Amino acid sequence: MMILAENLDQFGKDPWWLVLAKVVVIFAFLVVMTLFAIWYERKVVARMQVRPGPNRNGPFGLLQSLADGLKLAFKEDIMPRLADKVVFFFAPVISTICAFTAFSVIPFGPTVSIFGTHSPLQLTDIPVAVLLVLACSSMGIYGVVLGGWASGSTYPLLGGLRSSAQMISYEVAMGLSIVSVFLVAGTMSTSQIVEGQAGNGTVDIGGWNADLPAWYGILLLPSFLIYFTAAVGETNRAPFDLPEAESELVGGFHTEYSSLKFALFFLAEYVNMVTVSGLCTTLFLGGWRAPWPISLWDGANQGWWPVLWFTIKVLLLLFVFVWLRGTLPRLRYDQFMRFGWKVLIPANLIWILSLAGILLTIDSDSLSTGGKIGVSVAIIVAALALGFVAIALSRRNVTVVEMPKAHPGGRVGGGKGFPLPPMNLEVPPSPRAKLVIAEREPVSTGKENS
Repeated sequence: MMILAENLDQFGKDPWWLVLAKVVVIFAFLVVMTLFAIWYERKVVARMQVRPGPNRNGPFGLLQSLADGLKLAFKEDIMPRLADKVVFFFAPVISTICAFTAFSVIPFGPTVSIFGTHSPLQLTDIPVAVLLVLACSSMGIYGVVLGGWASGSTYPLLGGLRSSAQMISYEVAMGLSIVSVFLVAGTMSTSQIVEGQAGNGTVDIGGWNADLPAWYGILLLPSFLIYFTAAVGETNRAPFDLPEAESELVGGFHTEYSSLKFALFFLAEYVNMVTVSGLCTTLFLGGWRAPWPISLWDGANQGWWPVLWFTIKVLLLLFVFVWLRGTLPRLRYDQFMRFGWKVLIPANLIWILSLAGILLTIDSDSLSTGGKIGVSVAIIVAALALGFVAIALSRRNVTVVEMPKAHPGGRVGGGKGFPLPPMNLEVPPSPRAKLVIAEREPVSTGKENS
């Protein structure tokens, strides 16, 4: 705890002008990354679909995102007649502010000299910095559900409820995946977690020594995979973009939004992508530290170079977001929620139980090296067996309920009631009439009478 106090003691001593400069730089970084991510996504998806993508505005089409942003800002702002005007206005502001605030504890690099003042490349840090990021993402859900409710329309309300349920469900899995990092690092401070991933770890396997990166993404691979999967669902990105299912809910919770308010929701989504990628880089990919073999260079983790390594790692994670969108189809909503509650969360709990047992065994002085390995393997096997038993019991206790089949075009309450959709998820037959070919009658010329 003394080391933690010494490292956190360097924060909170910057002059006011430097704090203001850091705030402006972080804001500019997120806005530029958003503009670049939009162009990046459209260009990568176009490459996957063998088409050019944006190539008109600016070199390589780089100014297309800026043109789209200016177009949204100057478009007519339409206010629905039944909307709650105050809540309708503040909902996108809540989502945007929470998305920007979460990046305040992400470290960009080590301590550097800025106009003669030595300061870390991080706005601030606290002993529970990772929990601050989770709290900001939780507050962002209010903007989504309030935006759907304040629109005064049925489809945005359903989209907002669906989105809030999705984000809450996958935020539980994302929070549990970070617990393993806390167990290994012994801290919730983002700067301390990056320090814990410095250097390499030596592994002795049968007399053969191997140097492995100390990144938690390798040491805690199950947590890394679960975190990134939950992050894709928590940010409403494909294949988990159920709140924006155009075929079911038009555009989702922001259907009634236009102009700058819609741009704020759009900005919040991409800033959230950058935020979860930055947090993933900090927790699992060594943060701002250079990857191997660049780390062999003595100056790789000094000065302003770490900002470049951090940005490259974030861009690689954003590429995975785009890759998933261009590859996988959208899941059905019940499949998506079942995957979160019945797969990710139980897998997280089993992994945390196994990791805690392994760490307790390693720290024990009463066992030999072979005994520690044997106990660790036994703990993993027992945890996996527990997981399989839980899955088998969950399947055994499932009660299959026959859904009543509704006739396509049926109505509730009689012929003039509310239209009832088919409950068996079958596509109803086309209501169009069958094609009938009519034969033409012979044209009378008048010669028959003569």
